[in-house]
Amino acid sequence: MTMRFWTRAVPAGLVLAMAGTVLIQALQPQNTAPPPSGQQAQGGGRGRGPQVNDSRTTKEELERWMTELSNWGRWGKDDQLGAMNLVTPAKRKQALALAKTGETVSLSHNPLMEKAVDAPDPFDHSVSIIGGAGIAVEKQDYSFHGSTFSHLDALCHVSHDGKLYNGFLFSDVVTKEGGCSKLSITAFKNGIVTRGILLDIPRLKGVPYLEAATHVYREDIEAWEKQAGIKVAPGDALLLRTGRWARREKVGPFSNLSGYDGSVAPFLKQRDIALIGSDGIQDVGTVPGFALPIHQFALVALGVDIFDNLDLEAVAETAARLHRWEFLLFAAPIPTTTGTGSLINPIAVF
Repeated sequence: MTMRFWTRAVPAGLVLAMAGTVLIQALQPQNTAPPPSGQQAQGGGRGRGPQVNDSRTTKEELERWMTELSNWGRWGKDDQLGAMNLVTPAKRKQALALAKTGETVSLSHNPLMEKAVDAPDPFDHSVSIIGGAGIAVEKQDYSFHGSTFSHLDALCHVSHDGKLYNGFLFSDVVTKEGGCSKLSITAFKNGIVTRGILLDIPRLKGVPYLEAATHVYREDIEAWEKQAGIKVAPGDALLLRTGRWARREKVGPFSNLSGYDGSVAPFLKQRDIALIGSDGIQDVGTVPGFALPIHQFALVALGVDIFDNLDLEAVAETAARLHRWEFLLFAAPIPTTTGTGSLINPIAVF
């Protein structure tokens, strides 16, 4: 099988130009007050005057957090693993002990193969038959960054003010010709094994899925911890279910996905989370002057890698049936030399 895929690292301010990306913009609110917990912003749209802040945080506060809550230098000035340093052998052994029933559940959504508002550049493949030998070969073509495919972001994917995690200069590390000379996806060649925590906000709210552009706040996470009887701990992978794919099945494709309000950023540091993931792209809403705050804060300030566009419907059903919201999580990306990320199929083991 041969495959061709397109990927590149970009400064967060240039996300509008990312190949394959649907621009996720929250709808403009009718006033500047942040919406209540779990409520989506209303009104407005792209290109209708100046941006309005519909988040509970501000550019100034986010800029301060980027410095005050940074993990730069925590594991040495040359460190390229970031928060994955928190996934120690002891943490892996703890995670392995969570495999009790042996049930496995995929956390990946099958690649979208038809063009839609949430799949402007869908997965393309072609199969060839070799002679009469009964051999089939395949060519694949996809651009995995954006809001379409289940993938893992490497730490070289996004920069802030020209810098990547641990202060590496974007211009020194990333080139169009060579990809990422540091902080690439090859950091995960030996795989990811840790405890996964499912954060099921629709279940918390008593709904099948969150409506479009709903903000998830810190109090939602803490309420879920209390309801589920679980606490997010250092080295965990926190996986946010918004019900994106359940909503898509019900109402059709949509682009204004739900996710974390930017004000959640300090929680990620305080709990020493190693990885975050969602069935969307983590971010929701608008903070004028600060694009994709969760992506920037997680990847650049903390060195927390990100799973985007997971499918958490099946794992939510299994977790509810077993009344267990923690599980062994493992994943192994394609170790593309100098790559900015990879398509991914994480597996939960109960």
